[in-house]
Amino acid sequence: MPNILSAKTVRALPRRSFLAGGFAAAAVLLALPMSASAADTVLLNASYDVTRELFKDINPAFIAEWKKSTGETLTINQSHGGSSKQARSVADGLEASVVTMNQANDIDLLADRGLVAADWAKKFPNGAAPFYSTMVYLVRKGNPKQIKGWDDLGKPGVKVIIPNPKTSGNGRYSYLAAWGAVIKKGGSEAQARDLVGRIFKNVPILDAGGRAATTTFTQRQIGDVLITFENEVQLVRTEFGDNFEVVYPANSILAESPVAVVDKVVDRRNIRKQATAYLNFLYSDAGQEIAAKHFLRPRSAAVAKKYAASFKPITLFTVDDVFGGWKAAQKKHFDDGGEFDKIYQSK
Repeated sequence: MPNILSAKTVRALPRRSFLAGGFAAAAVLLALPMSASAADTVLLNASYDVTRELFKDINPAFIAEWKKSTGETLTINQSHGGSSKQARSVADGLEASVVTMNQANDIDLLADRGLVAADWAKKFPNGAAPFYSTMVYLVRKGNPKQIKGWDDLGKPGVKVIIPNPKTSGNGRYSYLAAWGAVIKKGGSEAQARDLVGRIFKNVPILDAGGRAATTTFTQRQIGDVLITFENEVQLVRTEFGDNFEVVYPANSILAESPVAVVDKVVDRRNIRKQATAYLNFLYSDAGQEIAAKHFLRPRSAAVAKKYAASFKPITLFTVDDVFGGWKAAQKKHFDDGGEFDKIYQSK
């Protein structure tokens, strides 16, 4: 049975609890209580692993705004897990009204299945990505291994925690960030492959998703460095600042968080208007403020300026820049028999 919590109950949980509980399962469903009115309109947001805290704040804010503007009571349920696992769950029948993923590749999968529009990236501003992040490092206090850049992750004796690129967008971004950093410095494909190979030889365990990897590093005390999204490491730093430090490499990858309406579901249930408004809320001043407070880089120039102190300047490259887009990157690196399989099998 899924873990059942209301939006109000979820929001009332202490902030300290963001790493506590809920990690045994690869995906956790946060739903409204059984006492919710049968007449309430219900949305399900299938999202990736490390957005639990974000949507605990987004959902009640949108519910209140929607109630004020329309008089309609909404119920918003959440499903979380590794981004690619979530996409496959929706493809296999999970009744999500919207998907909020961490890479375009996972929404493309749903477009290929006819569940979302083929031109989904044009349905909302900024390529349907209301905010973005990047990949940085979380190290233990004092940075005992003196980790400063991607090359350091491939050195002997450094234990690196990265989730599985086959199941996690987090892991996929980490892999591509390391590979791309070599290319952006003028290195060859062979040199990039060599570094990524050495990094994954240093990975002692491959968790299915980003939040599980965070738990491995912070609670199980495994590893010298965790590679994960900037917003995730900043949340850990906020919670447990005395034990960890955040390290920014000289360059890293632009990690966008694309969103889409699941057309097949919203049209069948006649909730397109509500689902579209929910995703548009992410672009509103209120939605952008909440994202920034959760250390996701906002698209709004005004909100970005207001929260500039929260985001260290960093040189970012895109998947398009280095890999020719997500479909090309998926085929070359992450499909069965691709570069990642070759690298990991030779570990």
